[in-house]
Amino acid sequence: MTEPADHPLVTAVKPLVDAMGAEILGPDQAQPDDVVLSWEGEDVIAVRLPQLSDSLDHILAAMERRHGKPLAELDRKAKQSVVRTLEARGAFSVRHGVETVASALGVSRFTVYNYLNRENAARGE
Repeated sequence: MTEPADHPLVTAVKPLVDAMGAEILGPDQAQPDDVVLSWEGEDVIAVRLPQLSDSLDHILAAMERRHGKPLAELDRKAKQSVVRTLEARGAFSVRHGVETVASALGVSRFTVYNYLNRENAARGE
């Protein structure tokens, strides 16, 4: 990044950028799909959003950090909770999302679909 890391805008948005798996760049490095953020009328930074598939990997890694161990080592109830959270965040709209999640959880795709179906049935959908 070419801009000062201690700029108030950078300080304010960095946790969000990190949580999304995005990248902070200087505004001069912005490409058409990047989001340029201004402070008091001056372009300060550009945010490069990750590809959706990279976002899913980033979300899974963050969930592992939150649980303090690989998702495959979680018990069934915790894995079901992970699937609910991922569904709420749109993880299964990403191509190969079910396969990616199943691999991270150490279960089959069929098991992930069962977790999803169980959750939807409990909500009366």
